[in-house]
Amino acid sequence: MELREADIRKHYPAALALLDGFDHTARVATGRAVAPTERSPGIATRRRFRSTTPGLVTRSTARPEGVRLIDRVEALGDDGLPSPLMASVLQSLRRALAIALAVGEQFSERTGLDALKRENLAGGLAASRKGEFGELLSAEALVVLSVFANASAFLLASHAGETTVEIGEVEEVLTDNAPLALHGALWELDQDIATFASDEPRLVATLLAFAEALMGRAESRAATAPRTQAFTSAAWRVEADDFTIQGFTPSRRGKGTALTMTFKKPNEVVGNHIAKYQAMKLSKMLMAYDFERRLNPFAELGGFIFTFMGDGAPGTGKTTLIQMMAGLISGYCEAAGYPFRYQNLSTDNIDSYQGKSGQNAKAFINNIIDPGVIGFGTIDDIDQLAGKRGDRQSSSGQLEITAVLMESFAGANTVVRGNCTFGMFSNYPENVDDALRQRAGARFLVDGPQSRDDYIDILHLLLGKNHDIPLGDHDLFAAQQIKKAVAASFLSHGRPKEDGLIKVWEKTEAQIGNLNTIAKLGVYLKGIQEADPRFTGRAIKNITDAVKVRAMDFELPDEWMENPDLFLFKSYDEKLSMIRDMAQPITVDMVIQEINRYADSEFRYADKSDEVAIANMVREFGLGEEAKRRYLAAKSQ
Repeated sequence: MELREADIRKHYPAALALLDGFDHTARVATGRAVAPTERSPGIATRRRFRSTTPGLVTRSTARPEGVRLIDRVEALGDDGLPSPLMASVLQSLRRALAIALAVGEQFSERTGLDALKRENLAGGLAASRKGEFGELLSAEALVVLSVFANASAFLLASHAGETTVEIGEVEEVLTDNAPLALHGALWELDQDIATFASDEPRLVATLLAFAEALMGRAESRAATAPRTQAFTSAAWRVEADDFTIQGFTPSRRGKGTALTMTFKKPNEVVGNHIAKYQAMKLSKMLMAYDFERRLNPFAELGGFIFTFMGDGAPGTGKTTLIQMMAGLISGYCEAAGYPFRYQNLSTDNIDSYQGKSGQNAKAFINNIIDPGVIGFGTIDDIDQLAGKRGDRQSSSGQLEITAVLMESFAGANTVVRGNCTFGMFSNYPENVDDALRQRAGARFLVDGPQSRDDYIDILHLLLGKNHDIPLGDHDLFAAQQIKKAVAASFLSHGRPKEDGLIKVWEKTEAQIGNLNTIAKLGVYLKGIQEADPRFTGRAIKNITDAVKVRAMDFELPDEWMENPDLFLFKSYDEKLSMIRDMAQPITVDMVIQEINRYADSEFRYADKSDEVAIANMVREFGLGEEAKRRYLAAKSQ
């Protein structure tokens, strides 16, 4: 629904009054020792303002503290006049408050709370409805707090710089009613500005940190609060600001990031045929995302890869694959004028402070899933970053990151819109937590060059042109023709490769013959589960998702990326129809190949994990024996 400009602007006087000044006695938070706001010498402070809204007077006998945000912000200056940035900050706060009040008003109308308020004011509210009245007042307070924080962060985003501020948790979150909730939030914001905002860059950083923290508190409180459905089931759009409100989900500006990495072209990736092909397909799939519908046709049809894992030995090309995929998406977005955002979650995000690592991981997820951008998030060396539960070597920070990634990739609130994808990469995937690894919907085996032709091609590529060494008897890059190479790679998975899986395959075939029906394929899957209990229903879902991707086994034509009018700028329904026409039916061979690809990877991880565990135990036993020998030798002397 459109939130009309007139409905917002009629709340400007009330929003300005809140910024101008009110008294508030803290009920939950502990106030800091904050000096009163003062203007530049010779300039009088504003008049003391006292709210006359009925029902907002608390019974506490503590001295109320005046909150005058306009004075607080302008006191940062030293020339008697507010700077342009100060004016922009105050205007953004006023508009955010007005938007929050307007949405609160609409929530009140949609739920019937406005009628209950009138009955309560007239003294005619039935006793049977007092419980409902209190719950709706609390829900309205959470809605107003969330929208205020959301709008503040959105409107101030363009002023953000490199400065960051850690303000801690927002404590004064009051849910008796919406006006009191805003009083509590603005009181704490005033405290934070006085404490952390020593200059203008830190002022903006403080406001953004406060908005993020307040959104988080409102969202967590709303998760268990009743009667919020009227807000979460609707969406509002503020056309003048290009701002969309969708429940308690943060709305950020669709702003891309400038990348400084060295991009690689597909012809610079030798070997890794299936991984390269799927990365190229996925790069084009992302571009089908419809910003108006906020959905990708591939996500609706079931052929979209939200998460994938690339594993392989060191030096086989995982970083090159990331550089290729990021370069492709960046180029496509540049041609279409779409904002593109890339970010890597690295070991720098592991923090010694409790809870901070999880916050870093959540910020990474939110940055990439922003529905206003095309996003690509990578987690390189995930075995070092995310801890394995039950492993004594895992730090609390690593376990926090594991918990956040698991919830974000396949949690109850995970929504796959098709505007972003996450790639997890590791040299040692067997060290990744089993549950987290299974949340990777697709598997990219990054095994590097394999054939004789691959090694000749990569040698020629890396030598460059500063030589006159003859090529010899070789058809350069013929082995890298993607269609031919991928077809051969998929065919190779017609039978399993890992010893453990081969035994299951041969036993199943001996019992029921060729696997050519759904029933027989189900027997094969059950046999795999009996051999490896970790092969659960999530594994079946990942396999069927991969099969659906194979049904979409086509690349969107390059000209569609180069000329956006041919596809990218068409309506969602037109895109959906064009993609559906290119799809092909699912075959038994596809299903068998994808079962074997996925199961081979799980058996490979399990074998490596067991071998590592055995090797460690052997080493520990050897150390114990050597220690015992030295101890006895020393004792005998």
